[in-house]
Amino acid sequence: MLSTLAPDGWETLRQHPERIHQVRSEVEALGLKVVAQYALMGQYDFLNIIEAPDEHTMAKAAIMLAARGTMRTTTLAAIPVDDLVAMLQEGKES
Repeated sequence: MLSTLAPDGWETLRQHPERIHQVRSEVEALGLKVVAQYALMGQYDFLNIIEAPDEHTMAKAAIMLAARGTMRTTTLAAIPVDDLVAMLQEGKES
């Protein structure tokens, strides 16, 4: 999940930097696992590597976060490269 903070989000973070950890706990309470978090210097402000049991659970978390109005999110589904190769090899056998 890539995220960009709105001005209100930056102000909250400036005044309460520990808020980052609170959001992580809220996301994990929805059944997601936050594998890693990075602050970015560029088009996006944060990158969160998140494992989700399914796309519906991930969508629920993204909507919950975006509904606050303090950030915008972009989620990207990722497939391990070895899984992709195996899937493509199975398709060749047909």
